[in-house]
Amino acid sequence: MFSETKKTKVSSGQNGQNRIAAGTLITGEISGKGCFRIEGTLEGSLKTPEKVVISEGGMIDGLLECENADIEGNFKGKLFVKGTLTLRALANIEGEVVAGKLAVEPGAVFNATCEMNAGVKPLKENNEKRSA
Repeated sequence: MFSETKKTKVSSGQNGQNRIAAGTLITGEISGKGCFRIEGTLEGSLKTPEKVVISEGGMIDGLLECENADIEGNFKGKLFVKGTLTLRALANIEGEVVAGKLAVEPGAVFNATCEMNAGVKPLKENNEKRSA
């Protein structure tokens, strides 16, 4: 009657929020499975299969590889985003960018080479009819 077994789910931290607080300087390589919020400064690389948010006042100088990124602060270096890169009005980006999709708010500074990888469709041959 009371022998019912309960399973408790143990979180592996994959959906956890990692935060680099304002005033913090980290130099080196970071890799993790959760989301990251950068309010301080990272000089080096950050790799995660989740979302990265660079807040106003936050800075990454180096390499960033992630699924999605929402940038309101500063980024300088190489940026690889598999999904959507969103640049807020206060964002300042310099370097190389490879993204699936790009959304830019008015006021963002985007001084980078940019390559879009998602949704690329081959051009039709001249012989094929175009549908109106």
